[in-house]
Amino acid sequence: MRKIFALLIAIIFIAGCGNMMNTPTKKVEEFLSKYQTMDEKVLSQLDDVMKSAGTMTSDQKNKYRDLMKKQYQNLSYKIKDETEDGDTATVEVEIEVYDYATSITESETYLVTNRDEFVDKETQIVNDEKYMDYKLEQLAKVKDKVTYTINFTLTKEDDKWKLDDITEIDRQKIHGLYS
Repeated sequence: MRKIFALLIAIIFIAGCGNMMNTPTKKVEEFLSKYQTMDEKVLSQLDDVMKSAGTMTSDQKNKYRDLMKKQYQNLSYKIKDETEDGDTATVEVEIEVYDYATSITESETYLVTNRDEFVDKETQIVNDEKYMDYKLEQLAKVKDKVTYTINFTLTKEDDKWKLDDITEIDRQKIHGLYS
């Protein structure tokens, strides 16, 4: 009799835990955790982006990839609100990431005001490789962080919450590139 009772308690506990993991907030936390732990899928997506970054040298791509990994590992967040409406939900999250956007803007301003530092003497054209080296150097120095709000939307399918695709703006926020 005790064994049956213990088994019933275990089944109820396991079923309850499964439901606790199937909430909009838990799905968003799972998504953001994949960035923080540098999940294989996240790194694969980053590699795909790096392959299409045609103007960077291989060394520059590696430096940029390392900067993004630093960003992911240091991403922090707070769940601010969760609202459910039938089979849809919204989870409001405040994230804090390195402020790469400001560094990029400052690098662009520096290029305009100090163009001679980056111009090829023979062609009088900006040397993209030299400028990219400068920009990556500035990004590596970033210590300031910025806070963004992201409203994640979710849809319930077959009694399971599924995170909807995030917007490009929200992706830029996660990467610290939104301005």
